Amino acid sequence: MNESINSSMKWRYFKQTLFFGIVRLSFLIIALALGGLLLYIVINGIGVINLDFITTMPTDSMTRGGIMPAIVGTIYLTVGAILIGLPLGVASAIYLTEYAVQGRMIRIIKIGINCLAGVPSVVFGLFGLGLFVVMLKFGSSILAGSLTLGFLILPTIIGAAEEALKAVPQTFREASLALGVSKWQTIFRIVLPNALPGILTGSILGVGRAAGETAPIMFTAAAFFTAKLPESIFGEVMALPYHIYVLATAGTHIEETRPMQFGTVLVLIAVVLGIDLLAIIIRSRMRRNKRW
Repeated sequence: MNESINSSMKWRYFKQTLFFGIVRLSFLIIALALGGLLLYIVINGIGVINLDFITTMPTDSMTRGGIMPAIVGTIYLTVGAILIGLPLGVASAIYLTEYAVQGRMIRIIKIGINCLAGVPSVVFGLFGLGLFVVMLKFGSSILAGSLTLGFLILPTIIGAAEEALKAVPQTFREASLALGVSKWQTIFRIVLPNALPGILTGSILGVGRAAGETAPIMFTAAAFFTAKLPESIFGEVMALPYHIYVLATAGTHIEETRPMQFGTVLVLIAVVLGIDLLAIIIRSRMRRNKRW
């Protein structure tokens, strides 16, 4: 009997050790792949990174000069996408979580939202081209690109906002309503402030996707080359993802601009990380002030 128990325990310990070994190995492989990729980009791109590269305009068919218009354009489009996607996503999540009667129709809507999260970005690009550029006549502009990217990140924000709202204890709502506070005031003053850190987590994921997409902005906002910064939201912009694509595939001096390609990739990563870091700092401060 004891031998059978010991054998069973040894087998369970072996399976546990094997499972954790596979998990650690998977993590190590992913970490090494990511680290190797970043190291490769840094080694090939760090040589061109300087103040002129970041603050000047491209010249000589984009084989020389800097990438300032692409940096500014990427920031404009990313901030615009968040300004459009965040309010719509949070409002949709509030309705689905707090107001909608849970039933078959709501389940179908949620399935649709999850399916939208997996739609290729080129489809959103064609959607933005047809609706914002052609039908609404916004033309190729910051506004059209921001709207397209805003809809692109909408499913991510809705999903994160829903989970954050559901994580707020139901007793908070019940206590507020028992004091005679209206439902909307309860949501706005009690539920939403406590859910904001979780909502910002989804926004961070959305920022990374919006800043790095090429197809949507190629159809709706990005210019091949412009020597000036946009003067309004109806102007075209250069953008880092599209600029990288142009340098790597459509240029006449592809090999000559190889260091610029890697340098632009490095700057794009830095811009995304910078925006993410800002959102993380805001989220951390909100969590410190959390009421539960």
